[in-house]
Amino acid sequence: MSEAIWHEVECGGYTADLPLWEELADSIGEEGPIMELGCGTGRVTLHLARRGAYLVLGLDSNPELVAEVWDKAEAGVAADAEIADVRDFDFRPAFELVIAPMQLIQLLGSRSERLACLACVAANMPPGGRAAFAIVEDVPQPPAEVGPPPLPDVRQVEGWIYSSLPLEPQIADGSVVVRRLRQTVSPEGELSERLNEVELHLFPAKVLEEEAAEAGLRAAGRRTVPATDMHVGSTVVLLEKGP
Repeated sequence: MSEAIWHEVECGGYTADLPLWEELADSIGEEGPIMELGCGTGRVTLHLARRGAYLVLGLDSNPELVAEVWDKAEAGVAADAEIADVRDFDFRPAFELVIAPMQLIQLLGSRSERLACLACVAANMPPGGRAAFAIVEDVPQPPAEVGPPPLPDVRQVEGWIYSSLPLEPQIADGSVVVRRLRQTVSPEGELSERLNEVELHLFPAKVLEEEAAEAGLRAAGRRTVPATDMHVGSTVVLLEKGP
């Protein structure tokens, strides 16, 4: 099954964080390019580029997702994408703003991996450059009262129906496993399904700020992305490269 389609089904309609990325992009004006870590199929990269950003470059390790950004980028829109590991990249000249939406940094499994990512970010920014990382600090507990079950995210593509139903996450010490039941119905009516799991490693914003300091990035404030019916809220850690 196409990972690009599932990415569109599960993430394509998410907009709660866009106002913050717009605000940060507007704050640098046309001073320089913007980089998005973990761009997926271009939800944020293309959105910012279409608003007139100088240039937005998305990075993702999945070639299929990067190709989707290329396919979506209209002529005249300053958007591009590259296949790269967020722990090991170099696309200098420097980027004035680097953003990491959707808890990208929490997909990395260890402190050393986060430090490698933060070091790359610092190396690809000039003095005064800014970075922003969205994280989940606490997983909300399920409500005591049983309400209606969540609705799946659904999309139809070329006669196929794709449905992704969020399940209750599995919470362990220091991490949470986000679970979704992915179902497809073929044009002939055949149903198939599989469980998709993504592990997020939990840590408070202070820890990320301390690790960023080791990479030469100083804390520059925090912002909040509100929760929605389908997504938890996020803390966005703002960082700045010193002189």
